[in-house]
Amino acid sequence: MKKRTPVASIMTTDIITLNLTDSLETAEELFKNHTIRHIPVVSGDSIIGMLSYTDLLRISFVDVVYEDEKDVEAIVYNMFTIEQVMAKNIISVSSTTLIKEVAELLAKKEFHALPVVDDNKLVGIVTTTDLINYLIQQY
Repeated sequence: MKKRTPVASIMTTDIITLNLTDSLETAEELFKNHTIRHIPVVSGDSIIGMLSYTDLLRISFVDVVYEDEKDVEAIVYNMFTIEQVMAKNIISVSSTTLIKEVAELLAKKEFHALPVVDDNKLVGIVTTTDLINYLIQQY
């Protein structure tokens, strides 16, 4: 196993992002259409938050309660903004951070994704899935 590999070698660089002006319905469409679970929220090139699919599920109880979930889901999503739902105090890593350090950080903080930021610019995202795929390639 390569021990000094930077996270740049496994991170996703084709990043789907949201802005504060986007709706939660837009976010849900992005999650579903791109089969992803985390979306950085940006202002220009700078990351200001992270929205996870789990964040949406926390405010959306319609799957359990209502039959006509699309209408109710739209109502629920319109009650909140991305800024209200996203994680704001995020931890990021640089593209030169070692994969081992990223794995330790994800394990300790119980995150499932970290933005990768160089010179205050979002350059990628690394997820637990990226780490698992990297581990599989090592065997």
